[in-house]
Amino acid sequence: QVQLVESGGGLVQPGGSLRLSCAASGSIFSINAMAWYRQAPGKQRELVATITSGGSTNYADSVKGRFTISRDNPKNTVYLQMNSLKPEDTAVYYCNAGGLKRYSFSSAKEYWGQGTQVTVSS
Repeated sequence: QVQLVESGGGLVQPGGSLRLSCAASGSIFSINAMAWYRQAPGKQRELVATITSGGSTNYADSVKGRFTISRDNPKNTVYLQMNSLKPEDTAVYYCNAGGLKRYSFSSAKEYWGQGTQVTVSS
């Protein structure tokens, strides 16, 4: 069984920083892209940032220049460094592993973490 466990959320003042982590555990052969999504109250879940196994990244316009996604492939872990946080960044942040193969012969599937709350408020 594969699990994605996020950590690092919390309450921070505007302009502050947080670092989110997401570790995938279980039998894992490979993971293609990993990503962070977020969902604010009353809003749809939105893509924040993605990173491929080769390290190529993409960001939502709203976080470009403030957030940095990175990953440690041997540890099956993805990070999201969030700087210059704004109140509008308040949301539940979800980790996503796309194209995860548990074995070399298995089909690729998508997995989600349970989410971690980030609150930006003074």
